[in-house]
Amino acid sequence: MTAPVTITLLGKPGCHLCDEAREVIVRVAEEMGADWEEHDITQSPELLRRYWEQIPVTLVNGVQHDFWRVDEARLREAVAKARHG
Repeated sequence: MTAPVTITLLGKPGCHLCDEAREVIVRVAEEMGADWEEHDITQSPELLRRYWEQIPVTLVNGVQHDFWRVDEARLREAVAKARHG
């Protein structure tokens, strides 16, 4: 049995690393059948306080996976692991 997986990108407008991370996340999500979402940390005082020095931050099912750069192979492994428990 496989569990649903959601990849979350935490970033902000004008962040070139966020743009690069988004490309990887979209590709991995589409190829692996995962959902993905994006949140602008400037719209949440809590997210801004917690993550402003680390963006882009990648979460897999709500658990922090990576920050600054997204390693595609590591993200694929995390999605597969989350999917199969």
